[in-house]
Amino acid sequence: MIIAIEGIDGAGKNTLVKNLSAHIDIKVLSFPRYGESIHADLASRALHGGCGDLVDSIYGMATMFALDRHGALDTLQKYAESEELLLCDRYIASNAAYSMARSGDRAIANWVKELECEELSLPTPRLQVLLSTDPQTAAQRARNRETADSTRSRDAYERDNTLQTRTFEAYLQLAEENWLSPWLVTDSAEEILKHLRG
Repeated sequence: MIIAIEGIDGAGKNTLVKNLSAHIDIKVLSFPRYGESIHADLASRALHGGCGDLVDSIYGMATMFALDRHGALDTLQKYAESEELLLCDRYIASNAAYSMARSGDRAIANWVKELECEELSLPTPRLQVLLSTDPQTAAQRARNRETADSTRSRDAYERDNTLQTRTFEAYLQLAEENWLSPWLVTDSAEEILKHLRG
């Protein structure tokens, strides 16, 4: 089955995934797949000032991230059809939340769903977990991470604190609606484990 861990930049997704990996047998797949996917790498280049005006296009960037996931379709389908657990560090909802935040339009989430789930045939996750870290804390973590690691420069999305706040609000709306599949809003690995074992 596929479990998606969602959250804004600096929310602690990587830490949570490591904590879960220490307690249960899971495979982890992180999106975007930088260094593995041409679509992810083009999106990264755009977010760091390259690729002309690509970063200005909400639909263009969303399509790059969707195509990155489509490149992992065989792996995603394998786990969706089994009881083995695949933990996705970001998945389809990240595209919906960031696109909603950038456009101010809830309807764009429907476009993302049609693109990723219908046209690209990506399987829906069994559960989606939104990390409840507040945007101010997440933004400080992202700044600290950049300071501590000279190879981790923040991209255009990460530097835009108002975008991060709007994205968190969009995530909360999707979670409240149980968009695509059931959601759990927490920052506790223990609560997620309890949910999975229950």
